Amino acid sequence: MAFAFDAAGSGVAAQLLTVRFFRQVVSGRWFMLFACLLIMSSSGATYAFGIYSRELRSGMGYDQRAVATVAFFKDLGANLGVHAGLLNEAAPPWLLLAAGAAMNLAGYLMVYLSLAGRVTRPPPVWLMCAYVCAGANSQTFVATGAMVACVRNFPGGSRGALLGLLKGYAGLSSAILAQLYLAIYGGGDATSLVLLIAWLPAAVSAAFLATVRVIPSRWRSSSPGRGGGTRDEDVFICLLYVSVALAAYLLVMIVSQKQTIFSRAGYAASAAGLLLLLVLPLAVVFRQEYREKNELEEEPLLAPPPTTAVTVADKTAAALPTASPRHGGSWLSRTFSPPAHGEDYTIPQALVSVDMLILFAAVACGTGGTLAAIDNMGQIGQSLGYPPKSVDAFVSLISIWNYAGRVAAGYASEALVSSRRGVPRPAMITAVLLLSCAGHLLIAAGAPWGTLYAASVLVGFCFGAQWPLLFAVVSELFGLRRYATLCNIAAAASPVGSYLLNVLVAGRLYDAEAARQHGGALPAGGGDDKTCMGVDCFGRSFLIIAAAAAAGAAVSLVLVWRTRGFYRGDIYAKFRDVT
Repeated sequence: MAFAFDAAGSGVAAQLLTVRFFRQVVSGRWFMLFACLLIMSSSGATYAFGIYSRELRSGMGYDQRAVATVAFFKDLGANLGVHAGLLNEAAPPWLLLAAGAAMNLAGYLMVYLSLAGRVTRPPPVWLMCAYVCAGANSQTFVATGAMVACVRNFPGGSRGALLGLLKGYAGLSSAILAQLYLAIYGGGDATSLVLLIAWLPAAVSAAFLATVRVIPSRWRSSSPGRGGGTRDEDVFICLLYVSVALAAYLLVMIVSQKQTIFSRAGYAASAAGLLLLLVLPLAVVFRQEYREKNELEEEPLLAPPPTTAVTVADKTAAALPTASPRHGGSWLSRTFSPPAHGEDYTIPQALVSVDMLILFAAVACGTGGTLAAIDNMGQIGQSLGYPPKSVDAFVSLISIWNYAGRVAAGYASEALVSSRRGVPRPAMITAVLLLSCAGHLLIAAGAPWGTLYAASVLVGFCFGAQWPLLFAVVSELFGLRRYATLCNIAAAASPVGSYLLNVLVAGRLYDAEAARQHGGALPAGGGDDKTCMGVDCFGRSFLIIAAAAAAGAAVSLVLVWRTRGFYRGDIYAKFRDVT
């Protein structure tokens, strides 16, 4: 028995070590997914803004409204990706990755040089906004290239799970970057973190320029797997387990580093464990490619049977009479006569769609408020008297809860959509917005020790949960043909909400309270003289933000009602037919 096992094992090893199999792996869609996970895990530099925003106040001499304005342009750059979507319609993904890498390096390198005093004089606020916006805008190019390629490579189901996995790794990225920063630079200087943010994401994107692309599948994505799901779903579950292990490891490291003093060697050892978990999905990739290789050799895929071809042709012919009026007439009449849910919308049809307007309003209320909390977490903790070590922990832990929200929303919404009742995915958006109200109210209450920990959990979770839900709903309601552009149009609601709730509400009210505490006017210089202390610094702001989130939840209920019939059917049926 032992001899037989050894022989079988050596045979498997021999197949895995062949050059042909290695080429199959690196040219396959599963390795492409692994590359996208690594790219997304380094793409969330915008979530680290709360760590170095204090340097803008102390080193650059900005007041809170100026910092909030920089944060708005950071959010604007991170979410205004319509141009990236339009470029994706005509260019291959590698061009988007290359553009994103160049913008990231240029933008954040200038921020680093400014904070480190390597320029002749500190840049004015408008120029710092331009630097941060350019660096953050690289995220839209990278995310569009990676996510759209993955959705098109895995079209036949579990879209919420796939997007939740990708966005989950992006949610962990600031914690990953923070751990690598401690190992490489030793910590203690936030400007070195900005330097890491400048070169590392650009290097990762450049390394996988030839890997991220749309790959024709040799495999039936919708073929049954274990537990009633598809084979792709089984692999996504395995990757979910790996990502949970990664998040748990980061959580343990963050808490441990706040409780004890790590040496430089200790930081290096923790980073080595982190890198091991980041490459662990390769084992899943090799296993799946080996399974596909064996099944393709044993049972090669046959041409579609004639009955299936006739059925598809009949469906197409039957659809022509109803579709023809939509393609005739003037451009204006076609724009205001959109297709049914799930069909491919044009960009103008989606822009004037009631569903897109509802999504835009709900996302502006939801992400705008949670971004205001995330971007101001450093100032919130400082105003409530938390020590700097605890404030840094809040910012790092938000990344963990951001990840948890993304994967939980992706997988949970997929289970609800696939259930017998077919719960509309927008219902999850409503639930998340209502949950975020609790986090905003905890910040507004400003109760002493402990409540800000709970608020950071709720805010991070709810912020993360909104993104896979938004991108999945856009792909399901408006089709995949213009998906790259439409998901970036919907995401543009985030900076709109951030400007309204962060700059106009939180920033102004904070500066007004700081001026009151300092005798009616803020000091002209920089430093801690501008600091506002007490519950009133952010109390009224987050009462308004909580009300906005509740209004967004009410608006999203309209979308739930409008799409209830669509989600009762099989929303992935046409993709299974094509597969």
